[in-house]
Amino acid sequence: EKAATMSQGGARGAAKPQDRGWAWMVLLAAVLLQGLTLGFPSCIGVFFTDLQHEFQASNSETSWFPSIMVAVLHGGGPLCSILVKRFGYRFAVMLGGLLSSVGMVSSSFCKSLGQLYLTAGLITGLGSCFSFQAGLTALGHYFVRWQTLANAVASTGVSLGFTLWPLLSQYMLDEMGWRNTFLIFGGILLNCCVCGAIMRPVQLASGSLVQLPRPGEDSGRGAEEAQLSNGASSPHLKYQQQNRKTACFQVLQKYLAFDIFCQNKGYQIYTIGVTWMMMGFVLPHVYLVPYAIQNGVEERKAALLISIIGFINIFIRPLTGLLSGHRIFTGRRIYLFSMAVLLCGLSNFICIISAEFNVLIVYCVILSIAMSGIGALTFQVLMDVVEMDRFSSALGLFTILESITLLIGPPLTGLLVDITNDFHYVFYTSSFLLISAALFMGLSFCALEKKRNLKEASKVPLDNASRYQYNDTPTEPQPESQSTPAVVYVTSI
Repeated sequence: EKAATMSQGGARGAAKPQDRGWAWMVLLAAVLLQGLTLGFPSCIGVFFTDLQHEFQASNSETSWFPSIMVAVLHGGGPLCSILVKRFGYRFAVMLGGLLSSVGMVSSSFCKSLGQLYLTAGLITGLGSCFSFQAGLTALGHYFVRWQTLANAVASTGVSLGFTLWPLLSQYMLDEMGWRNTFLIFGGILLNCCVCGAIMRPVQLASGSLVQLPRPGEDSGRGAEEAQLSNGASSPHLKYQQQNRKTACFQVLQKYLAFDIFCQNKGYQIYTIGVTWMMMGFVLPHVYLVPYAIQNGVEERKAALLISIIGFINIFIRPLTGLLSGHRIFTGRRIYLFSMAVLLCGLSNFICIISAEFNVLIVYCVILSIAMSGIGALTFQVLMDVVEMDRFSSALGLFTILESITLLIGPPLTGLLVDITNDFHYVFYTSSFLLISAALFMGLSFCALEKKRNLKEASKVPLDNASRYQYNDTPTEPQPESQSTPAVVYVTSI
């Protein structure tokens, strides 16, 4: 029975009991980690106006700060995966907490926005990425039977962070200013190290990950270099260069699945749609508080708007996850996801109609419901369109591309606001991006499904039929599929 449990858990050890005992302490630590890391960027909008006045900066220049933080938080997945593979998840979580703390403490002494981009943007964002994603890896090692429930409970930490961080930020900003607030935030984020200490390491199964380059290649490389230094013939040089190219290609294929992107139409459409969507999805989180303050809403009430979004997410997101898991939605989750994105885009027109506080509360309620659907379904849909043995590499390219639009979206929209001096364009832009992305994904998958049904109806034989649900072009089996990845880096929305 123990051997069967280890084989079912993949790279999990048997040193600690799974699904009971200390595993629930690890789950509590994962909840706190998600609140401290993913929930933290939600409070940046509270400081937007003060930072803008402090550094005499435009909307576009100021928005680079949260953009860099969020982009690094989402796009650092491959780097975190390598770090966990090399040193373990406990080390990665604690290193992330240390980086996050150092970044915020350093930002309290910044004299320019450029320094803030480096400290609070890059360093804190990278630290949050390490802590969050390595924490999820630890959760996967401690839970087998209750893994789905554990991930759902852990995701409530994001909603708690969305609820508490803006309220705490506004209170501390009023009492002691943004510099002292950032200094104290550095101490709060240091608690990620405490969460990491709780995540005691579980012995990994040997041979579960493919190491590149292989040991045989390492031993042969020294002999090849010695021959080349002694005037070896050109075939040896060509052979060495060919090996290096092959190794680089294998690394890219493992962490960035370009082959899946080119051959799997479903993955291609979904990745493009979500990448485009993210450019508009993040805009209300950055500009809602400044927009409300500019239209006469009290600063404390403006910060409360973000907390309302997070509070509703605590209850709606788990319900959405349970609903989407029903068998009636199997193979149709992409349409639920597209509807959630469409609702998110349409809700922005409420802000355009009126900026009164009561109207903005209605907007936050509707936006939160739509956000819950997006957050609960993003990776569920990704699992539907790619095979699980390639999920890790497919997710790597997915997060890298979406981090690019997360980076450039707020600054470009801020430039538009600077030119027009009208915050309404933030919500116009967000609505356009979200609605167009929803229509693109929904209609494209509908066309793919009709095409597949026509092929099945005509009984046209397909050579090497793929197991991908929405795949239009067959893919060749990859060497990576021979072993299940022990580390899967996951981001959340």
